[in-house]
Amino acid sequence: MRENGQLLNYIGGTWKPSRASEFLNVRNPATGEAIVRVPLSPADEVDEAIQAAQAAFDGWRRTPPLQRVQYLFKLKTLLDTHLDEIARLTVEECGKTMDEARGELQRGIENVEVATGIPILMQGYNSEDIARGIDELMFRQPVGVVAAITPFNFPGMIPLWFLPYAIACGNCFVLKPSEKVPMTMSRVFDLIDQLGLPPGVVTLINGGKEVVDTLLDHPDVRAISFVGSSPVAKYVYSRSAANGKRVQCQGGAKNPVIVLPDADMEMATRIIADSSFGCAGQRCLATSVTITVGEAGRIFREQISEVASKRKVGYGLESDVEMGPVITAESKQRIESLIAKGVSEGAKVLVDGRNSSIPHYENGYFVRPTVLDEVNPRSDLAGTEIFGPVLSLMHVQTIDEAIEQVNATAFGNMACLFTSSGAAARKFRYEARAGNIGINIGVAAPMAFFPFSGWKGSFFGDMHAQGRDAIEFYTEKKVVVERWPKEWSRKF
Repeated sequence: MRENGQLLNYIGGTWKPSRASEFLNVRNPATGEAIVRVPLSPADEVDEAIQAAQAAFDGWRRTPPLQRVQYLFKLKTLLDTHLDEIARLTVEECGKTMDEARGELQRGIENVEVATGIPILMQGYNSEDIARGIDELMFRQPVGVVAAITPFNFPGMIPLWFLPYAIACGNCFVLKPSEKVPMTMSRVFDLIDQLGLPPGVVTLINGGKEVVDTLLDHPDVRAISFVGSSPVAKYVYSRSAANGKRVQCQGGAKNPVIVLPDADMEMATRIIADSSFGCAGQRCLATSVTITVGEAGRIFREQISEVASKRKVGYGLESDVEMGPVITAESKQRIESLIAKGVSEGAKVLVDGRNSSIPHYENGYFVRPTVLDEVNPRSDLAGTEIFGPVLSLMHVQTIDEAIEQVNATAFGNMACLFTSSGAAARKFRYEARAGNIGINIGVAAPMAFFPFSGWKGSFFGDMHAQGRDAIEFYTEKKVVVERWPKEWSRKF
């Protein structure tokens, strides 16, 4: 929802203009044009939003789960009905192609579907006669007011990793979307407003660091979910944990893929190109590094260079475009400087996407697909998350060397293997130190009923997003031990 060219906040079941003194322009990354202004809401406004959520909590937690999920059934229908409209907003503010934006939102809707199973997923357990005449029971109860701080690269999907589970479990939910891409969730909250949820159950507050810090410090916010870069994830985790909150923080990645000589090279090339250059490389499961083993190096090098150089880059609303721009001019500059750094460290440029100019979109933030060969595994570039359409190639002689390189990285979000050998696949999935593993898959993105399982520097916390982990994160276990002596019952 917007008013006078600025986005509004959704607090206490009502759209409200922010009292912010500062605003940022949300720009279309394909054109560079300003679309709308987003407020940098002040701390007192965040406090007001949290108080509204806290006031709603007691009534919402007492609402039976069967009634709570009825709102999610309605939400799924509304999201399905308006999918293309919402996807178009994502293209305009984030730079994706329409197919990428549709796919993203569909994956978010899958989480709404899974969360409708809360009446079963939230069940506890019990044991009779743990001692003579004594029973023990475990119940799951909601945590309270919970918040999510979400990134620019998936403005539709990632908030839906959290919101459906949080409210289905009986919590009240506060969302702080990325100030770079706030329009997608603003439209989704327009739809949520039609559900008739009790005021305060869901909240959307726009802003920057002041909003984040207020959420991290506020005593009434019991849990924090975050997705973004590893340095910020570590900051959010540390500050939230110091304030006694439960926290789940998804960080950055440097996702490696191994290609063995027995792989279907045509399939592997196509899938790895889609993984590396899809969403302009701006996803935490994008392939960043390909490690070829033996003879696979020569063949893959030639094929990936050809595919990368032919990829159609442009504005995502045009039907034949395969890749859009990166999110900001600053991101473009950073990506191009990292490519230059890689070259200075000895990498060879096979395909150079720097200094790109797209006809009719000369003011857009475009970096074409880039392929760097012979990247030193010990170089700065090899350990840096580029978050752009840049693929680094490394070459070894054995699968053991390749797995060693996979495990040497500080990150552990995803690792994949392309092979036709079942023995090699089992060895890899057993030994690779990453939370999401792909076999002949370029993006090992888990379904909504599995956790998004990052490891090492890619994740801070215990319970991941999605699936059963989400139920664990958004509920507290209460154990009841009870005895009812027979003599007491004779009184009635």
